[in-house]
Amino acid sequence: MATNGRRGPYVCGIDAGMDVVSGKWKSLILWELHHHGTRRFGELRRGLPGVSEKMLIQHLREMEDDGLVHREVYREVPPRVEYSLTRHGTSLNEALRPLGEWGRQRRERLATEDATTSA
Repeated sequence: MATNGRRGPYVCGIDAGMDVVSGKWKSLILWELHHHGTRRFGELRRGLPGVSEKMLIQHLREMEDDGLVHREVYREVPPRVEYSLTRHGTSLNEALRPLGEWGRQRRERLATEDATTSA
């Protein structure tokens, strides 16, 4: 579980929740692991076009520290590392589901507005 993760002090629940998903890639990493299950680093990187190796490593470490992601290292040659969601990560993903639905509706609304203004 979380040992080195952020611990506040927080003003409210939103503050505490946003602290662990801050950054462009964390919510997308959650989504990728939720929809595709356990992934190796390269698979995650390919599933997140535009993320740099440095940023992906940084976010995965922070998410592991926060207890959202489990990192499994296999003692093989070459070494294999897999990432998966913890129960805590899965519950955060569920909490973000309404935000995802809101974002989907926003994309539709913006597409409709764009089509109307360009016609």
